[in-house]
Amino acid sequence: MEEEDDIVEENTAPSGRVGDRLRQAREAKGLEIDQVAAETRIPKRHLQTIEAGDFAALPSRTYAIGFTRTYARTLNLDEKEMLDMVRAELAEDRPQAIERPAKFEPGDPARVPGRGLVWFAILAGVLLLGGVYAFYSSYFAPGLGPAPLQGPEEQVASSDTPPQEAVPTPQPVGGPVVFTSEMDGTWVKFYDARGTRLYEAQMDQGDSYTVPEGAEGPQLWTGRPYALAITIGGREVPKLTEEDTIVRDVPVSAEALLARSDQATSSQPPESAGAASPDT
Repeated sequence: MEEEDDIVEENTAPSGRVGDRLRQAREAKGLEIDQVAAETRIPKRHLQTIEAGDFAALPSRTYAIGFTRTYARTLNLDEKEMLDMVRAELAEDRPQAIERPAKFEPGDPARVPGRGLVWFAILAGVLLLGGVYAFYSSYFAPGLGPAPLQGPEEQVASSDTPPQEAVPTPQPVGGPVVFTSEMDGTWVKFYDARGTRLYEAQMDQGDSYTVPEGAEGPQLWTGRPYALAITIGGREVPKLTEEDTIVRDVPVSAEALLARSDQATSSQPPESAGAASPDT
């Protein structure tokens, strides 16, 4: 009987591999892998890859660590212990495979804004612009609104005063280029013109990265360009794009970003205030 008990204990003892530990914990809780995928928002194939211990099949080292942390937290396991085990396995099992560039996939799909929210923001922006245009059109159009407070002589005198030219908003001309993430789980990779990696991480909200001033032809690869705020010399410049798309090999030097900003400004149609002629 003692030998049988020893055999049972050996069979039920947790395995030393992190994938086996996670699978045994999931089965002990009576959970199917589909249930874990639905709760963690991690693709089922990635969970199966983690349980199999094939971390080289994941897109990058960042994904292996981030997905394992979420999986362990869902099963109420010790996150630090699980991450130490993952790092140990990555160090001993083909580390070069886990660092290779791969097809980009968001680290946490639950944090990606839905299309409904994007369309709502676009509609709100259109309504706001329409209201501003209607206000200024009615304000400057003659014959509309309340009667003027000035008499005819005062109006003639005021009309002779030359209008003051609007002072253009100063634009940044140089300085350090800083990217700041406005969302959690924003994967980015910065590299120079020769492909040498400068910085690669999954940035959380508030994390920032300063492009080295001496970098030759710095470029960016990310799937969340809309989540990255950009400043040059402390002055904010437009984002790379507001669309939910993957951008790659985008120049991010101060000169390149300022050129993109000038091109975007010149491509916008000029706003004109509708002023009726005196004959109408």
